[in-house]
Order: sequence, then C-alpha cells, then structure tokens
Amino acid sequence: MRIEEDCIGKLPIDEQALYGIHTVRAVRNFPISHEKLDPLIIQSLVQIKKAAAETNHAAGTLATDKQQAIVAACNDLLIGRHADSFIVPAIQGGAGTSANMNVNEVVANLAHRLKPAVKLQPNDDVNQSQSTNDTFPTAGKMALLQQLPGLLGAIGQLVQTLLVQAKAHEDTIKVGRTQLQDAVPTTYGRTFMAYYHLFKRDLARLQTAGDHLTVVNLGGTAIGTGVNATHYYQENILKVLNQNTKLALQSAPDLVDATQNCDGFVEFSGAMKTLAVNLSKFSNDLRLLASGPQSGLDELHLPAKQAGSSIMPGKVNPVIPEVVNQVCFEVIGNDVTVTMAAEAGQLELNAFEPIMLRDLLANERYLQQAMHTLVKNCLRDLTVNKTACAKSVEQSAITATVLTPYLGYVATTKLIKQAVAQHDSVKALLLKKQLLPATLVNQLFSPASLTQPRATKPTAMQSQA
Repeated sequence: MRIEEDCIGKLPIDEQALYGIHTVRAVRNFPISHEKLDPLIIQSLVQIKKAAAETNHAAGTLATDKQQAIVAACNDLLIGRHADSFIVPAIQGGAGTSANMNVNEVVANLAHRLKPAVKLQPNDDVNQSQSTNDTFPTAGKMALLQQLPGLLGAIGQLVQTLLVQAKAHEDTIKVGRTQLQDAVPTTYGRTFMAYYHLFKRDLARLQTAGDHLTVVNLGGTAIGTGVNATHYYQENILKVLNQNTKLALQSAPDLVDATQNCDGFVEFSGAMKTLAVNLSKFSNDLRLLASGPQSGLDELHLPAKQAGSSIMPGKVNPVIPEVVNQVCFEVIGNDVTVTMAAEAGQLELNAFEPIMLRDLLANERYLQQAMHTLVKNCLRDLTVNKTACAKSVEQSAITATVLTPYLGYVATTKLIKQAVAQHDSVKALLLKKQLLPATLVNQLFSPASLTQPRATKPTAMQSQA
C-alpha cells in the first residue's frame, strides 16, 4: 500500500493501482449503482490530456520530458490498455471532478511507470491549463459527437425503408381513421410517405442539434475567464485536439456563457425526445394496424419473431414495436432528467453534467439500436393485407363523403344511416335508389376518386345531380 494525501486527509492506496486518492474517495462517496463512467468520456478526457500536454509544451509551460511522458501514457490508454483503472461512478457529485481526477491520476502514474525518471503531479502537470469545468463538458460533447453518426445512420436507414414501403403500396387503398373512427380512405403509400417525412424532420433536427455540440468551452478553465491558462494555450488547444481526433470542435464565442449554461445539451436531448415521441407513435400505429388477426384490424402483417404466450398456443405478439415503445419511454424520461439538471445550474457553473451526459449517451445508444431492430426485424418484411383493406373500404359507409358535393351533407347523412342499418354498402344502396347515374357512382367510388381532390364538377353533372 502507498499513502496519498489531499486537502481532506490521508488514505492508503493499493500500490499497483494507477488511480489515486481522488478516485478512491469518489468510489466511496457515490455508491449509487455499479455503472461506471462511460468509456467514451474517458477516452475523450485522455485525448484532451494529450492535446493539453502538446499545447502546453509548445507554449513553454511544460518540460519536454513531462510532455513526452504524458503523451506516451495517453497513447497507451487510447489503445484500450488499463481500462480497469477508470472506476469512478457514472453518477457523481462534483460536476465531473472525480472523472477528471481519475484520468489525471492514471495518466500521471502510468507516465511514471513508462518513464521512471519522470515524476508527474496529476494537477500541476497533467491538468495544466485545465479545469474540470471545461474538460468534462468538452469530453462529454466529444463522446456524444462520436456516437452521433451511428444514430443519424439508423434514422437514415429507417427513412429509406419507409420510402421503399411507400412506393410499394402507393395504390393500396385503405380506410383512414381519425379518433379511431372510420374516416375517408387513403392509401398505404401515403401512410408510409407521411412516416417518411416525419422521420426526415427528426434527422434534420438531430443534425442541427449535433452541429451545436461542436461548440465547446475548452480553454475557459474554472468559470470561463481562462485563469491559469496562457493565451497560446487558449488559441491552440482546439487546433491540436481536432488534429488528433478529427473532430471539428470550435471555441464558444463567450466562454463564461458556455461554462455555466447547458442549453446545448437540452436542445440535443429535446431532438432525441422528439424522435422518441415519433417512434413511439409510429410503433403504436403498427401494433394497432396489425391487431388481431381474427378480431382486430389485420391490415398489416408484421414478421413473426417469437412465440407470444406461455399459455396460448400459436399466439404471436408485436414484440419489436413493443420494445421500441419501451425505449422511447426511457428516452422521454431521460429528457426530463436532462431538462431538470440543466435548469438546476447556478451562477457560474452547472454541477449536474454527469447525469446529463450519462442519460444523453444512453439515449443515443438506445435509439440507434431500437431503430436497427425495428428496420431489420419488422419493417423490411412487413406486408399489407390488401384484400382486407379493400374490403374495409367497400364496407365503410364513410366513403359516402364523396357524395356531399352532389347530394349535400344532410341527404348523404341519411344515406349513411340507412346503409349502416341495412348492413349494405353505400355504393350498392345508391345504385338501388338511382340517386345518381351508375357511371358517376362507379367513378366516385373508384380508388382515385376516394383518395384525391375532385375535379371541378361539370355543369351537366350538376343538373343530373
């Protein structure tokens, strides 16, 4: 064991451990769950330490041997070595200080192991020109940006799959429904095209919110004033970090603003929440349209993926939309957490970024995987029951809506009531009553007439009506 000391006191630390006293205190203080800090945040913090060492050395504030030792340690960590040294909990007090110090301690101790002649101090050397208050939120944004292409790709895959279904079913007529009651007909082509446009908007929203995540406060140190950092460091740290990571981070125009306010996280969370709301509504529609098969709507046939009951033989449930629903509930709940955490920030700093970043990173992963399984295990092999859809349109009295320009609202209502009472179709009853010429009736009840705006009614037709 070795003894380390901080402003609180002394603690024994395992001699072989790369972490130090700040890390051990964090583990003892925050026994909330077994969940550790996200590896992407750790990797991003390591990238910041490496870039800071290179920039500080160029500024003349860090000796060459220390710079080389820090870079060597960071390179070792960036290829995945010593991952078990990062043990701080994901949910932690202190605005991320425990996370930052865990990395500082590991880098300092590993650098000494790799270059025994060089002795490094975690705060003075590894954390030089930095504060948790600029490194932790920057690392969080870097982590979110690294996961974002996967999320955007999953939305793009969903959008393209919906477009394929829209084109495949552009002539498949179906009964429309408003408030779960029969409405005028539409087509499954239009239904899927509406979903296509819905998720295209989600894609655009997330792209815009993601662009805003590239604005960071690195170089602002404690509260955005840049105290203890050199002008050279402030002007060059992002150049070095971007060169090392291939990210396109940019410095916030007001570092004080960027240090204390978390509206960028709220915006990004809100874009994911909107996606979750839309995905959940879409999943609800899929489950309803596929309900039955004998006693439901039975318009969509979802791929059978697993037995649905431990007691009812042959039952198959819509398990893929169900799991997507549950993911969406989680994402929406996490958005509430992010919102409240951002709102709870005070004065020059928000102390609640650990829970924000934990939930934002989780939401990115949840949504990406949910859309992957939705496309792969449901939408690609989904089929439309064209026969049932056509029969429903034929039997639906609400198709009489196309008659109101010819018979008027009151007369059409009476016709609908009679058709329903006699269990007859409106078209058949109309032909029996000879209220309109048969050619006109057949034209009005054609799929094209039932699902599109009508042409201007000819004068001759008006007189016939």
